[in-house]
Amino acid sequence: MSDADPILEVQDIRKAFGGVHALRGVSFSLRRGEVVGLVGDNGAGKSTMVKILAGSHHPDTGRILIDGRPVYIDSPHRARQLGIETVYQDLALVETQNVVANLFMNRELVSTKPVLRQLGWLDRRRMRREAQEVLEGLGVRVRAYDQPVSRLSGGQRQGIAVGRAVAWGREIVLLDEPSAALGVEQSRSIMDMIARLSGNGIAVLLISHNMQEVLEACDRVVVLLHGRKAADLPTAGLTARHLVDLITGVAPETHVLAEQESELL
Repeated sequence: MSDADPILEVQDIRKAFGGVHALRGVSFSLRRGEVVGLVGDNGAGKSTMVKILAGSHHPDTGRILIDGRPVYIDSPHRARQLGIETVYQDLALVETQNVVANLFMNRELVSTKPVLRQLGWLDRRRMRREAQEVLEGLGVRVRAYDQPVSRLSGGQRQGIAVGRAVAWGREIVLLDEPSAALGVEQSRSIMDMIARLSGNGIAVLLISHNMQEVLEACDRVVVLLHGRKAADLPTAGLTARHLVDLITGVAPETHVLAEQESELL
């Protein structure tokens, strides 16, 4: 596989919940080091698609391919085995636990020494070292790794959630509204982290309602409208207004004609 080949492909994915058709034959791809925005109005199918890729939902029909091979993602554990990690908006951090514990939650490193390994003794020194390497690599600055994450800023907590995804899913990271509850400075740090992920060859699928964020961070954007793919195009040359038109189903030409008419009046 070359970097030009898709690491992730979804083909004709369909999903219905009773009489509600959340996804109606959606297809798109994602390449290594590429940041793709997945956008759409509420109810467009974004969350359903993310949950399918994360293993929380199962598609009714369609295929998912990793490195060109069909895969069946029947659980979040299976998604992680395939190198897919998801960072949800609520972060899923344990606020009373420290930074290292959150990064290695349910994946703690046991001592390599036979006797200590049998006793289930954790290799805390190695875990701290690796946690520091991951977070520093993402530009996340934490003064004390043994402090509970409740004492950290929103940007730092988001960085830990992203760092956990990077530490374990070294292929594909799904980011669900990563800066929704953050301020300007903290949102900037998230954009920097996304750039670092891409620079390290990790494929990123970014779900966001912030059009400027999508245009700045993404190489390409996939627009969903009523469960169908309405557009799949490079972000170069796009404007936030064009994206809103695509999301709402308004043809971009509509505004152009309106502007031309106003100039004539």
